[in-house]
Amino acid sequence: MSQNAQDTLYDEVLEVLDKLRPFLQRDGGDVELVDVEDGIVKLKLVGACGSCPSSTITLKAGIERALFEEVEGVQEVVQVF
Repeated sequence: MSQNAQDTLYDEVLEVLDKLRPFLQRDGGDVELVDVEDGIVKLKLVGACGSCPSSTITLKAGIERALFEEVEGVQEVVQVF
């Protein structure tokens, strides 16, 4: 993937995360985009989301699903610490 395509993918992921952010913040959490590399989105859940037992479900069922639907090129979403 070219650097320009990588940058575009990063920006598109950021745009979707910005739409989801109010829902996470309502519960005292947030999400940080760490990196996007070869279709793999690396996210860090922070605040209440970082220690929540449901964080994996939030990441996979919520955030990953939204990214798959809205951003072409996303292959996987992983949580980093």
